[in-house]
Amino acid sequence: MTDPIRVLIADDEPLFVTALEAILGTETSIEVAGRAYDGQEATRLAGELEPDVVLLDLSMPVLDGFEASRRILAGAPGTSVVVLTGSSDSGDVDKAFEAGARAYVTKDRISEDLVAAVLAAA
Repeated sequence: MTDPIRVLIADDEPLFVTALEAILGTETSIEVAGRAYDGQEATRLAGELEPDVVLLDLSMPVLDGFEASRRILAGAPGTSVVVLTGSSDSGDVDKAFEAGARAYVTKDRISEDLVAAVLAAA
């Protein structure tokens, strides 16, 4: 039996975090390792928990997802970042990939694409 993929969820909306946990809970090979509600907390927890994947919102307080992604990957290069956002703006997509994201999922596609994006990023 292989170890589950450990995921850190970083989003400033607690209800959305709960919804993400429910979606991820449908996949037995994924385990939620932690939750962060701002970019700085996400960066700190990524260093402490060493998740395989960080699900990261771009628009968060304290530190936005772009900078949080850079810092997470600098401190934990073995971690993959999957961006979750309401924005489908091509500029945001480009900036997210420049910051090191491995996947970009818009919030309107979460139920269809989230699990596959986590599995692919891991």
